[in-house]
Formats: sequence, structure tokens, C-alpha cells
Amino acid sequence: MTEGFRIAILGAGNIGTSIAKGLVQSGHFAPARITLTRRRVHLLEDFKTQGFDVSSDNIAAVNGSDVIIVAVEPQRVDGVLEQIAPALDFDRHILISVVTGISLRQIEEKIGKPMRIARAMPNTAIAVRESMTCIASNGPDDKALEMAKLLFNDVGKTLRIREEDMLAATALGACGIAYFLRAIRAASQGGIEVGLSAKNSLAMAVQTAKGAACLLSVGGTHPESEIDKVTTPNGCTISGLNCMEHEGFSSAMIRGITVSAEKAARLYRKE
Repeated sequence: MTEGFRIAILGAGNIGTSIAKGLVQSGHFAPARITLTRRRVHLLEDFKTQGFDVSSDNIAAVNGSDVIIVAVEPQRVDGVLEQIAPALDFDRHILISVVTGISLRQIEEKIGKPMRIARAMPNTAIAVRESMTCIASNGPDDKALEMAKLLFNDVGKTLRIREEDMLAATALGACGIAYFLRAIRAASQGGIEVGLSAKNSLAMAVQTAKGAACLLSVGGTHPESEIDKVTTPNGCTISGLNCMEHEGFSSAMIRGITVSAEKAARLYRKE
């Protein structure tokens, strides 16, 4: 299904280039089939040397592609949608937005004509094909949704959600990658404080975090059931967990996700 069509990623910043890297790593896309655009096109020189088509011309990118991934910042999305609208063709193009805050209905209004559109919210782990990507679509059929699933299942896992849950998914899935990275960093710093070298401490923290995630992913268990397996009466693990909870570990994570969702709701403002 991936043979033949071309992809344009408009707004090739961190998330846009991460998508491009993941798609190429999947082995299903050659760099030459992906066009990357951004205003400061000189920042894409490394990608050009890897074989990607790079440009500052969004219209040309749309005309030369079948799937259009819009990955610009929320404050720029209205202008980009209005710019590319005349070049969009319902029978040819599928539009996928990874822009925070703008709804499918608002995208349709900016384009001003019927289009097959999906929203996707990946995270930067897409660059190593381990993204958690939430997707939703507008109809009128399942072509946009199926294309989003096809692309993003190649670079991690997808979960179809209601569009009204997309801001929550942004806070937990997209912003959440930073929260778990910070937790790993904190764990490695704790390891240094109790005597490990910085290199060994980080290696242990990374693999331990990966193991914890795999226990839940492979086993389908709840975190607390796995925690129960390593906490014994009067033991060192429960002492450490209780200390963290007294310091507000869980409440800080929950509040951080809540604040991120609140901020995400304010990032896009309709012109």
C-alpha cells in the first residue's frame, strides 16, 4: 500500500523531521519520496544530503505529493492552509494535520472545500519508530484515517480516539515524552548521588525504564500489580516509593499533564 505515493511534510521542524526519519527507517519509503518544507530551508541541508527533497515552496510540494502532512506551529497554520487550499484536490490528496489545537472543522473552514482530513498527534519517538500516535478523522469515508494508520503504524503504535480527546492526548502522548525523559534523568541523577558513574547511572536508568514499559506492554498488566511484585514489608523499594509520594511525585506528574492540556487548548487561535 505504501508503493508509489509521495509525501509532503509542510513545516519540517522537530516533529516534522522526526516523522520523515521514522518513515525512512521503516524501509517502506525512500527519502526521495518525501518532500520537506520550511521557511529557513538552509536548516534542511543535512536532509538534502540524505536524499530528501527539500524546499521552501509549499505549493510545489503539494502539487508533487499525494499525502500532505501539515506540521507547522499553531500560529502559522491558518496562513499555510489558506496558501495551499487552491492546490488541494479531493480526488488525489489526503491531508493529515499534526498541529496542536486546530480542529478538523476549523481546517475544513480554512481550506474552503471538501477534503479527506485526519488529525494525528505523534511524539518525537517517531524518529526511532516508537511513537504513540493518536488519530481522528472527518470522513466522508475512511481513506484519511486508513492512510494515517498506515503511516503511523510504521513508526510506532496508533490509537483511534474521539477528536474531542485530542488535547488530552497531546498532553499525555506528545508532551508526555518529555515527562518520562525527565523522570529518567532524575533517576540517573539519583544513581550518581549514591555512587554510580554518570555513564553507568544513565545506562541503568534507561534500560530500567524500558523494562518497566515492556512489562506493561507485553504483559498487559496494571502498574500497581508489577509494583507489588517488587515491594516487600519493611523493604527498600517501598521506602523509596513512599518517600517519593511524600514529595509529591504522582501529584506533580498529574498536575503537569493537566497544565499541558490547558496550555494546548490555548495555542491555536482562529484568525
